[in-house]
Amino acid sequence: MTSAILYLGTCMAFYILAIPLRKFKEKMKWLGPAQTVTVLCLVLTMGLRLGANDEVVNNLDSYGLYALVITIFTIAFSIVSVAIARRAMGIDQYGLMKNERVDLEMEEELEVIEEEVAEEEKGGFDRMTLWILLAVALGLALGYFLVRPQFNYENFERGAGLAITIELLILLVFVGLDLGLAGDVISNIKSVGVRVLVIPLVIEVGTLVGAAICGLFLPISLRESLAIGAGFGWYSLGAGLLMDAGLMTAGAISFMHNVMRELVSIIITPTVAKKIGFVEAVAAPGATGMDVCLPIITRSTSGNIAVYSFVSGFIISMSVPLVVPLFI
Repeated sequence: MTSAILYLGTCMAFYILAIPLRKFKEKMKWLGPAQTVTVLCLVLTMGLRLGANDEVVNNLDSYGLYALVITIFTIAFSIVSVAIARRAMGIDQYGLMKNERVDLEMEEELEVIEEEVAEEEKGGFDRMTLWILLAVALGLALGYFLVRPQFNYENFERGAGLAITIELLILLVFVGLDLGLAGDVISNIKSVGVRVLVIPLVIEVGTLVGAAICGLFLPISLRESLAIGAGFGWYSLGAGLLMDAGLMTAGAISFMHNVMRELVSIIITPTVAKKIGFVEAVAAPGATGMDVCLPIITRSTSGNIAVYSFVSGFIISMSVPLVVPLFI
């Protein structure tokens, strides 16, 4: 719980700190690249730690299978949960209340969101995914061929654990600053209404139910399965928290699961939006609905769903450092 308070507190503190800095927003474009570099350093460190661990290396194939199973169950139960909640709240397939008319102010705000998303649609995901895969591969290779035969594992483990903690804190500093500078979290919530707050809660419940079911038949404990699912698609933070707690097996599965959740979500989002509902498309990616998967969701649905996606992703992301430690 101490770690949860530290991580969440760091993010919120820098969110608040960024509010008076909004007038300098144009001079802080370095935050995006800084986040990318930090994520890659974190992923590289996790790869090193995994590659240096004999148990993880010898079981990568089975861990990948466990991660895939958890991914399928968590996404499926998230979508079903949102479908039930949407109908209960009287929201139609397109994310609107019955006979709802979007006022001019909301339309203008959604147009701004769509314009911002359109700028990110081309190339961003593929490049980032490639860099992440390369960082993981490099980390695994260095950990296996260099660290494992040359360093005392216990000493390296302590150093890598400290490095992951520091990198997590730096990442959350940048995330807090970025969200604080944007300054549109509250306005996005107001534009759609209180009902948008129900969606992330339902996604989290569906995810944890799916993870719990996996914990009943996979050869991992129920607590580990829930902790893995509680990453909610945030591969760097979810896996980092588990590794920071010394749970290497769960951390390895968590990393692969959350990466798979992102990839699978991007593939199935158009089909989910067309066959099931626009709001349900927000359920699959979880935390990444606010960034990586936001362009895909907006392109596959409509402008007003961008609000659902961003707000849900934001709230889910903020809950990761709180929920994961509950199951560790």
